Amino acid sequence: MLISNAYAAGAAPGPSEGIMGLLPIILMFGVLWFLMIRPQMKRAKEHKKLLEALAKGDEVITQGGIAGKVVSVSDNYVHVEIAANTEILVQKPAISTVLPKGTLKNA
Repeated sequence: MLISNAYAAGAAPGPSEGIMGLLPIILMFGVLWFLMIRPQMKRAKEHKKLLEALAKGDEVITQGGIAGKVVSVSDNYVHVEIAANTEILVQKPAISTVLPKGTLKNA
């Protein structure tokens, strides 16, 4: 009639064509690894090293933006002096940055 018959053009797909179908998924995983996962792991490792090196007298900034001087450090908590005779108790992971010595005196 008006529509001609359609016939198969080739044989069944071979093993190399199956691998080529997975190639885009593998490439997307590789891009995600280098752009998202790897930098996040690097930042986490640096933050862990920062917390392990935390010592009395360090000037720090918390994740909440509070700046102060470390008075004492325990396993899970840090006492931070934010003003004269004013100390707060902060969890260690809440410390985001260690400032260079003397930064708070200039502020």
